[in-house]
Amino acid sequence: MMKRVLLPLLLLGSLIAACSDDDTFSTDRSNRLSFSTDTVKMDTVFSTVGSSTYTFWVFNNSADGIRLTTVKLKNGNQTGFRANVDGSYLDNTMGSVVSDLEVRKGDSIRVFVELTAPENKQLEPQQLEDALVFTLESGVEQRVVLRAHSWDAIPVRGLTIAADTLIESARPIVVYGEGIKVDSGAVLTIRNTTLYFHDGAGLNVGGSLVTENVVMRGDRLDHMFDYLPYDRVSGQWKGVTFSRSSHNNLMTDTEIRNAMTAVLLEDSARLDSATQRLTMTCCLVHNAKGDGVVAYNSNIGLYNCQLTNTLGDCLAVYGGIADIDQCTMAQFYPFSANRGVALRFTNYADLVLLCTNSIFTGYEDDEIMGEANDSTKAFQYLFYNCLMRTPHVEGDTVSFKQILWETPEDSIQGKKHFVKIDEENLDYDFHLDSLSTAQGMGCY
Repeated sequence: MMKRVLLPLLLLGSLIAACSDDDTFSTDRSNRLSFSTDTVKMDTVFSTVGSSTYTFWVFNNSADGIRLTTVKLKNGNQTGFRANVDGSYLDNTMGSVVSDLEVRKGDSIRVFVELTAPENKQLEPQQLEDALVFTLESGVEQRVVLRAHSWDAIPVRGLTIAADTLIESARPIVVYGEGIKVDSGAVLTIRNTTLYFHDGAGLNVGGSLVTENVVMRGDRLDHMFDYLPYDRVSGQWKGVTFSRSSHNNLMTDTEIRNAMTAVLLEDSARLDSATQRLTMTCCLVHNAKGDGVVAYNSNIGLYNCQLTNTLGDCLAVYGGIADIDQCTMAQFYPFSANRGVALRFTNYADLVLLCTNSIFTGYEDDEIMGEANDSTKAFQYLFYNCLMRTPHVEGDTVSFKQILWETPEDSIQGKKHFVKIDEENLDYDFHLDSLSTAQGMGCY
């Protein structure tokens, strides 16, 4: 009976001793905290817009517990940084400080950091820096630096263009809500401007759009992963849509990146064979989660353009007239094996397609899909001096002239034509490699 009583008592004594050991705290100045990083490096953020949440860990690897008398932001509420330390929020209205925290031996706490930067009144991004100061009960101070760049931008929400308007801005424009709408009869001209579209926003053109030296992309400036900036991730905004009433659109030196469907021309009310509905010159359409450029019964011209990496087709022409010259259409979309092709064309309506001096390639053995769906409608096409990754069409010297037929057996084929196809980091450069057999073709 005595043995049965003593054993639980011994176990209880051991547990009490263990708890007592765990509860010991030291003010020895040699006991320090360790951090998973000494600097929280944030990406560039737009001023007055909240950042993503960043996090780091605080470890106590010493033999005793450590008490923190305070954790505070060095500059209080002056820089726009916010922090939550182990569930305690450093409230800017209360001095941006928390008190009386504990980190037991062998334990850790987590810290979350965000930033809403004030306007800096500068055209270029400006560095912001602060620090989280951990003051130990021993009097030792330890710091983690907080660093970011903030960029003043012009916010636009639900903008409707009802009359002829020029947008030209040295500051970036961030577009929210439904985006920008151009009424029928109005002309929107955008020059020398970068527009950052928030999720769900787009550019809807009922009248006319003229762009020159313009970039349109998503508004995420941060990284999905350390190696992957959001600018390389598709599907961040709606893209540009030309409605039935839209006409006389001209895009020059314009980039459209990481949209859903990048450029959509809805079925035109009337096909004008004499005037192009959309002319794109020296434009880049890259990394779309839908089609790159898709046109229904429209007259379009693409000259010296790059259309690359789309979940749908890089270019889809459903009837109408399309003039394609010195273009590169390369289908290396990385996020799905069920991707579209470099070029698709059908006679949804009467079709006249001319492709000259252009490159059509990608991962698949056949990157060009021509489909005659209606025997009552015209289906006319000519490829001249082009690189085409598609099975060789034997005997047709009317529709195919001076063609470089690319096959998977070629020593230089697909991605080997280009300077950089970095599938691991999603980094691409579609200039021709010096060994490419397509010299003189394509947009570069």
